[in-house]
Amino acid sequence: MNSPLRARLWPSAFYFLYFFGFAALGPFQALYFQHLGLSGDQIGLLMGFIPLVILLAAPFWTGLADAGHRHRAVLLDTLALTAALAASIPLFHNPAWIFPVIGVYAFFAAPAIPMCDSATLVMLGSEADRYGRIRVWGTVGWGLAGPFVGALLQRWGLQWAFWIYAAAIFLLLIPGSRLVFGPRRSATPFRQGVRRLLTNKKWLFFLSLVLVGGISFSVTNNYLAVLMESLGGSQTLTGVALTVSILSELPLMFFSYLLLDRLKSRGLFLLAVAVSAVRCLLYAVIEAPGGIIAVQLLHGLTSPALLVAGVNYAAESAPEGLGATAQGVFSSVLMGVGGTIGNLLGGMLIERAGPAGMFALVGAIMLLSLVIFLLAERIVFSRQASQPLP
Repeated sequence: MNSPLRARLWPSAFYFLYFFGFAALGPFQALYFQHLGLSGDQIGLLMGFIPLVILLAAPFWTGLADAGHRHRAVLLDTLALTAALAASIPLFHNPAWIFPVIGVYAFFAAPAIPMCDSATLVMLGSEADRYGRIRVWGTVGWGLAGPFVGALLQRWGLQWAFWIYAAAIFLLLIPGSRLVFGPRRSATPFRQGVRRLLTNKKWLFFLSLVLVGGISFSVTNNYLAVLMESLGGSQTLTGVALTVSILSELPLMFFSYLLLDRLKSRGLFLLAVAVSAVRCLLYAVIEAPGGIIAVQLLHGLTSPALLVAGVNYAAESAPEGLGATAQGVFSSVLMGVGGTIGNLLGGMLIERAGPAGMFALVGAIMLLSLVIFLLAERIVFSRQASQPLP
């Protein structure tokens, strides 16, 4: 059994360090590649390549950990390799080298958060609905990094984004070694559990909605700095915008269990997708960087709500012994499939319509996709409910 302190301390430290580092890297990757001289299409391909690797790598690593009951070894080994590879990325300037190095880095980086999510829910036990209160420390880490990282990168250079991130990932080896991943053996054989997960119609239908959420997730996280620069905003102002979004995220994370109790995982995810679409449309009509900061107040009901609802739904849907695998599949669809589509689409649309036009089109696509999803879900499950019992 885990003590209440341990169940909160080590996962909280893990989220804090991970998102402290990612606050330095995630918002500035596209801008870094743009400053290297890559075209919009090349940046779109590169940013789309990363989640495409995650699409395959996240379920591979989490499935390997569940099958062999070697969760801690998988996590620590991949963290060490991620830190080393991220630190080396600024040494490469030719796209012919950047693509394979980024691919290998993304392959080893993929399981970190799904593995920690799985461990956190195990360590919380009957209080799993308090996941948001643990995950909020990632928000705190991101928020503390935001104000000074933008200023530091503007002064020292965007390559420091990778080095700050690598240092944070290396430090994750400490809390990562303290995570607990549940019983070593399960009554359900691994292959049978995978089969049950992949034939769960409600789970598969939910994943289609996760894909839509992943598009907005990737576009907002990876191209906001490009939009800010196009409006005349500095990298320091981008850091301020990130800080404002963090302030809106804190109450959502802390009180997410209340929203989950009222809306359930599916309802909260639907709300998050709808607000994400509206947020993209608002970005499209703003003409000054200060307006971006105002829209960031909606952030709490977008990406954070997507994550809290999705992680809880994955845990509810996971067969016994496949908690990490279900989290890996969720992450794969959100960051992998949705991320690939969002990044590729974002890069191509920026090249042809500019940053504001890109956000307008993505917002419209999301709203249309949400309507189609709701109609299809209603048709499919109403037919299923009307079928006579055998």
